[in-house]
Amino acid sequence: MGKTRVVVYGLSTEGYAVASHMAVKGADVHIIDEAASSAISLKAEVAKTYPDVSSLKEDEPLLAMEPINIAISKAQYMFFTPRIRRTGQDVKIEINSQFKDAISALPKNSSIVYSLPTGFGGNLENISLLEHVTGLEAGKKISYFYYPLSDEMREPKIIGAFNGVEDARLSELLSKKKEKKFVSLPSSEYFHAINVLSNFTDICAMLEVCKFAQDKITRDDMSYDGMQDIFIDDMVNCMFDLKSLAASFEGTNTMMYLINGGIKGIDSYVKRLIDVVRSTLKKNEMKASRTKIALSWSFDKHEMRNDKTEMLQNLTMRLRDYIGDVETFDTPNFNMFHSDKTTIVVACSKTDYDVLVKSKQDSDLIIIKANPICEVT
Repeated sequence: MGKTRVVVYGLSTEGYAVASHMAVKGADVHIIDEAASSAISLKAEVAKTYPDVSSLKEDEPLLAMEPINIAISKAQYMFFTPRIRRTGQDVKIEINSQFKDAISALPKNSSIVYSLPTGFGGNLENISLLEHVTGLEAGKKISYFYYPLSDEMREPKIIGAFNGVEDARLSELLSKKKEKKFVSLPSSEYFHAINVLSNFTDICAMLEVCKFAQDKITRDDMSYDGMQDIFIDDMVNCMFDLKSLAASFEGTNTMMYLINGGIKGIDSYVKRLIDVVRSTLKKNEMKASRTKIALSWSFDKHEMRNDKTEMLQNLTMRLRDYIGDVETFDTPNFNMFHSDKTTIVVACSKTDYDVLVKSKQDSDLIIIKANPICEVT
């Protein structure tokens, strides 16, 4: 048997990570940049040389390519890992459009691995669309799997399969240390929901309790166990997944309380962060017209989810309701923030904060850490 032919649709961080892993394991891998018209051949030596999408794009190595439809028509496995660019109700339209493009040329007896998160029942909708576009019956003439990816540090342990049928070759392609466990599609959606809800329950519990830490001694105590190193950059991870779950339910039930609790918990934190910015102005007797807000947030622009982009836009818009001069920076450097106005920098990730502290030196620059305690330094 020759090499397994794999096509990854979407030059995202998660897509490239899984493509690189399979290329190193010996698969014949092609990865499709949605913005381009060709599929890139990803060899093991290239995957080892370029650890992520950014390094690959920066160097722009000469790589073998072939037309997208031809690459897809030869695929044994197709991984769907596109980047989401739109927001609101347009997201569903964008994803369905890309999904149709990805599956339109899939051959008989191939497999589609859907790696974006869905809410409950989302995979049945995908299968219906798959059968409509390809004319192939799922489970008989084409296989469907659900493998929701986030960052590579949280590699899913399970794979959802149509009728729960195991695929040993797919397990081998994806496995690092342990083989994957195959479960039914509904079960895989439930497992993913548990992980997402558990994550936001923990985060929101921390955020709500930290509201009560008002005096300096208590606030210093609350920085124990790394809590001060959790930033809004970490808080909004997989917000897309939570909203996908919310779209699965109507009415009032316990599940919706949990989901809405997560969404409202993050929104409540954003309001508190903005209140801290406003109180900082008041405490330092700063005029809004003479103050500049700099949002420093360096994050991966190639991630599948647009959670951080959306939150940055939200923060910028809401801060501008109080202060007109609000700018965003994705490469933190103290020298960027020089202005004839007094500057308040909101550090939205630990990386940004660490860089700012190292480069701050002697300055009257005010830094607010977007962490649970909203520390002002």
